[in-house]
Amino acid sequence: MSLGEVLRLTLFGTSHGPRVGAYLEGVPPGIKLDFDAIQSQMDNRKPGGRYASKRREPDIVELLSGVTDSTTNGETIEISIANSDVRSKDYSFLPNQPRPGHQDMVMMKKTDGKADLRGGGTSSARLTAPIVAAAAIISPIIAKLGIEVNAHVSAIGNVKSKPIAQCPEKWQNVDCQLIRCQDPEAAVDMIKLVEDHRMNLDSVGSEVELQISDMPMGIGEPWFDGIEPYLARAMMSIPAARGVEFGEGFAAIEMKGSEHNNPWGGSKDNPVMLGEKPDGALAGLSTGSDFFCKVAFKPPSSIPQEQVTLNLATNEQEPLTVKGRHDPVLAPRAVAVVEAMAKFAVADLALRGGFYSE
Repeated sequence: MSLGEVLRLTLFGTSHGPRVGAYLEGVPPGIKLDFDAIQSQMDNRKPGGRYASKRREPDIVELLSGVTDSTTNGETIEISIANSDVRSKDYSFLPNQPRPGHQDMVMMKKTDGKADLRGGGTSSARLTAPIVAAAAIISPIIAKLGIEVNAHVSAIGNVKSKPIAQCPEKWQNVDCQLIRCQDPEAAVDMIKLVEDHRMNLDSVGSEVELQISDMPMGIGEPWFDGIEPYLARAMMSIPAARGVEFGEGFAAIEMKGSEHNNPWGGSKDNPVMLGEKPDGALAGLSTGSDFFCKVAFKPPSSIPQEQVTLNLATNEQEPLTVKGRHDPVLAPRAVAVVEAMAKFAVADLALRGGFYSE
């Protein structure tokens, strides 16, 4: 449950245990922490919103080590976030009836029945809370490099927004803020679609689009730690992620090389890629152009309508209605997590590449 090389993040905890958290290693000393900014990032992710699980967690971040007088001291930072609103009785059907679409069955087999399955256990999206906290802690690294990270909900079901680069900055109205979509027109249709699925006791798939701007040229390492491979691993580790694409993505299948290639302009001292949507990375290295990524999320597996699944006690397929508090769509809450993963990955690669100096 670890990610990163110079910066290294190791998660711990379970959805219904006393707390979740992370050990964050490799943070340079001397970074002044803004705890209000950290809490603001946590508020963007936490459950309890109109289009999210009704589990209500304050998500107060405690830093148990690695910080002195609100400033990083170079030691490992232990992030701790209490679980204060658990309802384990909602999972009384476990372990006898593993839920469709969940990790219950495979995790039981892997751990010989010893895993804590409540709320998803160690696989729960609850563990994205310390990821967001870690990214907020290292955000000053991103800011010092002048890098901007921005994401929004780009699709829910068959409703798609304009490309993020063509949308107004951040949320223009309450609907945009609730559904986390920067396209005001698409936001209205997204909300209606989510409401329709919720009324039908169902869920719907979704997508987040990410834009990283003003990266210095050359961030990334060749091959396996290029910026796309690194981000692909990070994004696909977000619970329920089912696909990731960069730049033109799968649309490149229908393009010709003459259409996809972008010439260089500018000057020897300040080269600039030309074209309508130039690649943000080549051979795993940032080009200086805006970097675009999309992450697809499956429909949430926990739905309140009756399903049929195997009962391990009777060895028969039997009806199951999943109780509890669950999201009808994932992308609105995933926006903060996608941004956090991007910040962490870029910061790690920047430190490895010598782009950041204390």
